[in-house]
Amino acid sequence: MPATVFFADLRGTTKQNILVKIERLLSRTGIEEKIGKKHLVAVKIHFGELGNTAYVRPVYVRRVIERLRGTGARPFLVDTNTLYVGTRGESASHYETAIANGFDWSAVGAPVVVGGGLRGTRSVAVPVNLVHYREVEIAPEIVDADALVGITHFKGHEMSGFGGTIKNFGMGSASRHGKLSMHSTTSPSVQQELCVACHSCVRWCAFGAIRTDGEDRKAEIDRARCSGCGACLPTCPAGAIKVDWNLDPGGMQERLAEYAFGAIAPKRERAAFLNVLTQISPLCDCYPFADTPLVPDIGLLASTDPVAIDQASVDLVNGQPGHPLSSLTASLGPGDDKFRAAAPAIDWGIQLAHAERIGLGTRAYTIVKV
Repeated sequence: MPATVFFADLRGTTKQNILVKIERLLSRTGIEEKIGKKHLVAVKIHFGELGNTAYVRPVYVRRVIERLRGTGARPFLVDTNTLYVGTRGESASHYETAIANGFDWSAVGAPVVVGGGLRGTRSVAVPVNLVHYREVEIAPEIVDADALVGITHFKGHEMSGFGGTIKNFGMGSASRHGKLSMHSTTSPSVQQELCVACHSCVRWCAFGAIRTDGEDRKAEIDRARCSGCGACLPTCPAGAIKVDWNLDPGGMQERLAEYAFGAIAPKRERAAFLNVLTQISPLCDCYPFADTPLVPDIGLLASTDPVAIDQASVDLVNGQPGHPLSSLTASLGPGDDKFRAAAPAIDWGIQLAHAERIGLGTRAYTIVKV
């Protein structure tokens, strides 16, 4: 049976602006009837890398928070630390970045939580028994919440073709170890010419997998002892520890879907998802910039089905004419695949097909305009 995806365009009047439409979309998902007093609601968000300006506007998020608070629930915003070393690689800089981008209590009306501990190593093993994983490592703040609401900026991505609800919860709910397992089949390695032999990584490695017994006392990772937790990545002040990004995009997308399953499935009856189709940039919000959007702004979608909402978002984007000033040099017509044009080597359909196959949701949908 097709899932229902609710859609609101961006047209506005003095009586009905975009904030009112956000309220109506959220209400149509039924989430307000499924949560109640003192329920802890994890509102999964991406705070945007410092320098990026395409992420979801905090004023949109505040309206969602206000509606959730109206039920007596206790919502909080949550994201996890990144695998790569940037302005969200560990919790201290992640909080600073979130606040700099407008996500603080005064703006959004809710606590901001960086899940997974100071260095992103804390997680709960959630059984999934799927194709690639028997269990997945999800941040405790996601696991312990009573309900989930996803607010996702829909955009392009260089490895998954697009980043939507599946990626927001798949990559965005995982521990650092989980993120590493979605990108690489091997342990990190030390780039010797960058290593300054400070031995910070040695002190932080809980498995004794980093050696400094060479003549120059520089670090080396013993892959036989390495657990793949990735904790060493943000501890290196010289940026000498690198990820071997060797997993093919198709394999990465399937693993992404399985992690999303682990985050969402236990709370499927108390979950709702919003995709924001504005400033649809060709790259992820993890970049410290936002390129010209691929297409004009479209609107907002809401659903209780994470697969259907992403499929509908892809279809809506591809149905638009390409932005003539964007990075697109081909496939500019309505109906052309903008995401394949932006990343020709990536088949974005893999994540949707695998997500449907494992029971995360359905690609079949019906649009209902709100």
